[in-house]
Amino acid sequence: MSDAVDWRPSSGIEALRLRARVYALVRAFFAQRDVLEVETPVLSEAGNTEPNIESFTTTFSGHRDAGLPQRWLRTSPEYPLKRLIAAGIGDCYELGRVFRNGEAGGRHNPEFTMLEWYRVGWDHRRLAAETVDLVQQALALVGRQADVVSLTYRELFVQGAGVDPFTGSDAQLRAPLEGVDIEGAGLGRDDWLDLLMTHRIQPQFQRDRITVVHDWPAAQCALAKVRDGDPPVAERFELYLGQFELANGYHELTDASEQRARFRRDNQVRAGRGTAQPPLDERLLAALQAGMPDCAGVALGVERLLMALSGTGRIADVLAFDFGRA
Repeated sequence: MSDAVDWRPSSGIEALRLRARVYALVRAFFAQRDVLEVETPVLSEAGNTEPNIESFTTTFSGHRDAGLPQRWLRTSPEYPLKRLIAAGIGDCYELGRVFRNGEAGGRHNPEFTMLEWYRVGWDHRRLAAETVDLVQQALALVGRQADVVSLTYRELFVQGAGVDPFTGSDAQLRAPLEGVDIEGAGLGRDDWLDLLMTHRIQPQFQRDRITVVHDWPAAQCALAKVRDGDPPVAERFELYLGQFELANGYHELTDASEQRARFRRDNQVRAGRGTAQPPLDERLLAALQAGMPDCAGVALGVERLLMALSGTGRIADVLAFDFGRA
């Protein structure tokens, strides 16, 4: 029948076998380093305030004594992992599903797998080196290896786009994007920097090269510490394998007051856009107030890694069943 439901997987069987091998590698990698695997809640009373990420919500129908009925599906295990760090668990990681509403397409699926881990007493540069080690071991599973290039955000933009991201004028940031179909109304400086990255710089990255970009503009700090300087920079890194952005890591912010201020600024942006304003994670803030030790953390998208290993630009090719077949 031409209109029969297609029940088959969206990926090939070999892609599923590769996923299993990557999972086994991850667990062996961290076991050798005494990093503890943990499991944290998928549903939370608090949501992610980041303005460019939308969360799924659901409603608990049981008795109210169990907790607030509205629950947010996690976009990352970051907040509960940090609470465990504050409680003294030490180095830990989680490998599990996360959810982001509205993100569906060639490289995005609303449900995907994230690997996130934390190292106590480390900074972002040391954690970036460990992330490179893990990615190199994953490449070895498919008989590949990569050269490694590490450079600052400023060096990347000067080399890749001919513009200084800190001192360049708005006109200088826009100039390399001439000819690209962009609706520029309402875009700010960070938006133009993001567009330069995705449209001009990332496409230059070579297939068998790992690119680590560290020390980002302070305005793009997210949950990272900001280091004083001229200019101040966020102690953050991103790791790319070829043109695939795989990982985003921070020398983690441990100041509860600053974290609350950032959450509130996020929700002010969301209010201006007319999007939902998730409740702040008061338990995370309490954990920071109690004293989370100095640490670095990183999140790595497993599907992105599998796509890079498999040489495909379609996330459906590495999922047993993508969103359209779930």
